[in-house]
Amino acid sequence: MESRESERGDGGGAGGFRSSCEIAIHVFDLARAEAFYTRVLGARLVSRSDEQLELDTGSLRLFVNRDASTPRSYIPSFDVPDYAAARRQLETAGCRTVPAGTHADGVYFCDPFGFVFDIVERR
Repeated sequence: MESRESERGDGGGAGGFRSSCEIAIHVFDLARAEAFYTRVLGARLVSRSDEQLELDTGSLRLFVNRDASTPRSYIPSFDVPDYAAARRQLETAGCRTVPAGTHADGVYFCDPFGFVFDIVERR
């Protein structure tokens, strides 16, 4: 019988992808989002800029990005040891990039099934 480790993966694949406890969303109105997530849901504001809120929600870190386009669903984040290598691997595997507004690298990735996710270089 396989262990739970082998069922969920050890992140030791070619790109070293590991899920993080971070999720991003994109909204039209940061002030309204801040009021909702802090007052209604009780999240703690970690940082605020004109373009992004960073909220501690307990088990997850929520990044709320200002975006004039259509809001997106939740965007999970994966940590990788080498952003450039991971990006090449994803693009070779058929993932396409999609605009991410003011996100640091300006792109998210769309997998072959249409789901959007982010990668962040962390060693």
